[in-house]
Amino acid sequence: MTNQRKPRGPYRKSAERRERILQAAYEAIDEHGERASLQDIADRVGVTQPALTYYFPTRDDLLLAVLDRRDVLGKSLARGAGEDRSMIDNMVASTRHTTDHPALAKLYVTLSAAATDPESPAHGYFAERYRDLAAEVTQDLQEAQRAGVVRADLPAEHLARAVLAVLDGLQIQWMHDPAVDIAAVAESFTRMLVPPPGSGPETEPEE
Repeated sequence: MTNQRKPRGPYRKSAERRERILQAAYEAIDEHGERASLQDIADRVGVTQPALTYYFPTRDDLLLAVLDRRDVLGKSLARGAGEDRSMIDNMVASTRHTTDHPALAKLYVTLSAAATDPESPAHGYFAERYRDLAAEVTQDLQEAQRAGVVRADLPAEHLARAVLAVLDGLQIQWMHDPAVDIAAVAESFTRMLVPPPGSGPETEPEE
């Protein structure tokens, strides 16, 4: 009988330490925004700054990993709420997540704006992120169009980009004026995607 070798201890510990550093960075930035220092994050984990940079060579690497963690947690919350949630529910939940974590929202807006410069270290990250998100939302909308719950007289690709633009724009407006109920605005927007009276799932999108 062949013995299957288990992952060796050092590799497992390395992965665990990286995860602890990432979680500490997420919590530090959630609390203090970009003012969170690498030393603060290292102290939370009990490692030195050189040990931290072994896993995340630059501050940008760490900040982008935190944004990935934000996305993962947001999607996890949506899945945990049930598969029967509508697109309207998911958009509202996304904006609620934004208002619950203002420092992370500010980090996202700041980095994405800076990343419009092709020389920015985050340029490639955000370009890929928007491509992937647009493809994912497009697929969801196409399924909703076939089910007749989203208007099918407009291309799903265009609607997907509009959805992403609204979510990003609401984050910016809310940071300028926290009194704006962006969840309510998101709900109003998504209701504009409901099929017009008399239309059905058989309606073909316009070219």
